[in-house]
Amino acid sequence: MIKIDNHINDDPVYYQLSIGGEVDASSSIHLEEGLKNAMASSKKIIVDLADLEYISSAGLGVFMSIIQDLENEGIQFVIYGMAPKVNEVFEILGLNQLITIKENKEEALEAIK
Repeated sequence: MIKIDNHINDDPVYYQLSIGGEVDASSSIHLEEGLKNAMASSKKIIVDLADLEYISSAGLGVFMSIIQDLENEGIQFVIYGMAPKVNEVFEILGLNQLITIKENKEEALEAIK
């Protein structure tokens, strides 16, 4: 399940994606679509993974594939709310060194100011 929400805060304007359930090979297409839409819409993106229970290598590959685009486009991108087991997978792959990860929404918003 991928739920996409647009949020406008006083300053800054940011785009929020909320991702929950399981991201596997079949649903990773929706994740990629959601991330690409977010990147086309805003230079400040936060991604809520609080309801994400499982992410496959295909889902992780989607995050890995956008890292260079984020940098090239000057997009601030922050993930927050990861469960420990999901966070562990990001750490094993070293994605925590390439993507800003925060514990909660307040920290994520602070990171994109």
